[in-house]
Amino acid sequence: MRYKILGNYFENQFHLPATSGSLATEHVIKKVSPANFDDKLWECPVDYRHTEQVVESAISGFQKWRQLSNNERCNYLKKYQEKVKEKRDHIAQAIALETGKPLWEAFTEVDSVIAKVTITIDESLPRILTKKIENIMPATNGQIYYKPIGACFIIGPFNFPCHLANGQILSCLIAGNSIIFKPSEKTCYSAQLLIEAFHEAGFPKGAVNLIQGDGETARRIVRAKGIKGIYFTGSKEVGLKILKETNQDLSKLVCLELGGKNTSIVHSDCQLDFAVAELLKACFLTSGQRCTSTALIAIHDSLKEKFVEKFHSYAKKLIVDHPIEHEREPFMGPLVDQTSVDTYLLYMGMAKREGIEEIMRGKTLEKKYKGLYVSPSIHLATKMTNDSRFLMDEIFGPNATIIPYRDIEEAIHIANATEYGLASAIFTKDQKIYEQCVQNIDAGIINLNRSTIGASAKLPFGGVKNSGNYRPAALTTIDACVYQVASLEIYDQTTEDITKIKGIGL
Repeated sequence: MRYKILGNYFENQFHLPATSGSLATEHVIKKVSPANFDDKLWECPVDYRHTEQVVESAISGFQKWRQLSNNERCNYLKKYQEKVKEKRDHIAQAIALETGKPLWEAFTEVDSVIAKVTITIDESLPRILTKKIENIMPATNGQIYYKPIGACFIIGPFNFPCHLANGQILSCLIAGNSIIFKPSEKTCYSAQLLIEAFHEAGFPKGAVNLIQGDGETARRIVRAKGIKGIYFTGSKEVGLKILKETNQDLSKLVCLELGGKNTSIVHSDCQLDFAVAELLKACFLTSGQRCTSTALIAIHDSLKEKFVEKFHSYAKKLIVDHPIEHEREPFMGPLVDQTSVDTYLLYMGMAKREGIEEIMRGKTLEKKYKGLYVSPSIHLATKMTNDSRFLMDEIFGPNATIIPYRDIEEAIHIANATEYGLASAIFTKDQKIYEQCVQNIDAGIINLNRSTIGASAKLPFGGVKNSGNYRPAALTTIDACVYQVASLEIYDQTTEDITKIKGIGL
């Protein structure tokens, strides 16, 4: 095995489930690299019996961690930041081999993890500092205090196994909560490296915890009475299961970052070459496995033929290869697992059955190393229709479907037609057109002349409809890591005259 899984982390130690004897676990997750089936990465034993101990560790750790000052917590986060810097190369390699994304892209993820510490301290923390309102009433000041909610559970995705979870972990911690992190079962090792960085930074006992496992592992933690915050990034279907498990427990705060079927609008006055370059990234980076990837391109009728020709010509030139062991640096690596490949190919057949024109066929690719490589695909639909599963479903693969429109109202209709509302983009020189889109598109992210991917950590990140539940991540994650306490504080106790209270017979 290339890597060693150390087990679950609680009480400031790694605990590897027993693999032999009467207490041995029978469930072991095995991981080979999607880029090379001969590259066996790790084996991870799963032990549901550890879930109670992990929860107890987090509950106990919360009581200690919450007592620290903001400065003390910030200092711990800065130590963690330094440890991640030391592990930068190792973490990037692990991300690349586990997910299949090119090494250069994996490095951008690690750098985002490092930068997020500074952003959390400088940009997010001020949102929850005590606020004082002078003379809110006669002889009375008002205060708003922000208190941590307790032990929090972060369920991470595979596509950004470190970056997305890291943002939620840091916000929870700096607000005074303890955390349990359960990564995707597809990316156990890169997540372990983050927890090793927390451990080496010397965090107090129980403040940071890790549980490896599958959906059943997550379900048990979600249902645990002591868990007060749940932060999930992933599919709509799993998000709905979490809501079902928690909907009668009013003590739990649930934050969901779910999928997207995102539309980019290319208007008649745009700079076409610029839009093509942005949309190649939006549709095909990370092999289309981003929740913010552009899936639908609404193209003005006047530009359709030119755009299709240019977009197709460049898409054919995209290099797909091993994320590390390659002759030419790739734009795309493989998909993450066989299920993803099967689903992608299923949708290719679905498009054909629905009569949607195929411009560039999505297919499996043979490379030097046997892996899960597929080509990008491009389709052309005559119009948006609600009875097309291909146009409505989130494919989570490298597909772009072009749909022509005549006026901006029709383009906005295309953007709003699906059940999702995460990200959208408009390519235009007309500020009024852009403002019309911002006003009328139902999405949490709406960009101007910028692709739907590559969000800023200094802005909110989240969607509406079936893309989330109104608790955006990134900068504003911290808002859902605390509850607010209102306080009226009389600062002069000599002003009250008991004789002026009505209804007292003196």
